[in-house]
Amino acid sequence: MPSKRAYVSPLREQAAARTRALILQRAAELFAGRGYGRVTVADIAAAAGVAAKTVFASAGSKSDILDRIVDQGVADSGYEQAMRQVLALRTPEAVVKALARGTRLGNEEQFTVHEAIRKALPVHEHGEALWERATADYRLALRAAARHLHTLNPPPPGPEDETADLLWFWFGPTGWRTLVVENGWPWDRAEEALGRTAVATLCPDRCTDRCSD
Repeated sequence: MPSKRAYVSPLREQAAARTRALILQRAAELFAGRGYGRVTVADIAAAAGVAAKTVFASAGSKSDILDRIVDQGVADSGYEQAMRQVLALRTPEAVVKALARGTRLGNEEQFTVHEAIRKALPVHEHGEALWERATADYRLALRAAARHLHTLNPPPPGPEDETADLLWFWFGPTGWRTLVVENGWPWDRAEEALGRTAVATLCPDRCTDRCSD
């Protein structure tokens, strides 16, 4: 006699997915606001409007939740599509300005996730590994942009590795946070300033042309 297959309700799965997404959203907001070490599963449950046992059943422990937040942030970053557009550009200035725009939008959209991870670093036993995982694709994307810049004419004045490091310095999460959070700049002003600085450094011929006008 064939065994009965367990029935899976699509509606129940959708409800569970919505609950999990809400838990992760509220947890990220709490981690970013209070700091990972000051938030309990009970706090997350209260913010999401569910029982603590629902949090454990749906998203796991507090450490599991942070893991899920990191993975979700990477999945939602949209860096692959953004990089395809950047790598299709054929002038150094256009590439740099596209990086300024794209990384600004990514950091603005992922700000809560980045803050949640950053504030977990001092207290989470695997905090450094989490940050590396959260930013690995980001770093690779900027390195790809550096390689692309060095195929264009004129290329940046320094070696490719230096260009990649400078792109990370300007357009990585810490650069944006320094201006927007620590110094209170609007995102628009930060984008304009970082883009202008990067163009002046990596596209010196362009700057010379402007200065001679």
